[in-house]
Amino acid sequence: MVDRPIEEVFAFLSDFENTELWDPGTLSTRRTSGDGGLGTTYDNRSRFMGRKVRLEYETVAHDVPTRFVCRGVNGRTTATDHMTFTPAGERTRIHYRAVFEFPAPWGVLAGLVLARPLSRLADTTIAQITSTLESA
Repeated sequence: MVDRPIEEVFAFLSDFENTELWDPGTLSTRRTSGDGGLGTTYDNRSRFMGRKVRLEYETVAHDVPTRFVCRGVNGRTTATDHMTFTPAGERTRIHYRAVFEFPAPWGVLAGLVLARPLSRLADTTIAQITSTLESA
């Protein structure tokens, strides 16, 4: 929960170029097409477990001000960031979930090996989102 109105929280987090501020793994994100709404695409460069990765993200859900989903692919991995927002007076409850899919036949093994690092990344991301929004 953050001390910001839902409209502000949605506007900030649904502008995926802001991942540089709230996602600890993001090195850079640039909009490549669109107006920020449904279908907008982004070029994202991140670091995970010491490796640099590039993902092409697309906004696949943009329900102002309650839901935002952006899906990134790079040929080997699909990462989908799901965010929902619920007003609580002048505050906003944020539910964030990142879902990673890995290609067969290594998908199951990759999921098992990466489960703990991905869980730590999720905890760090949630803390960074809250900290960034409350200090803005």
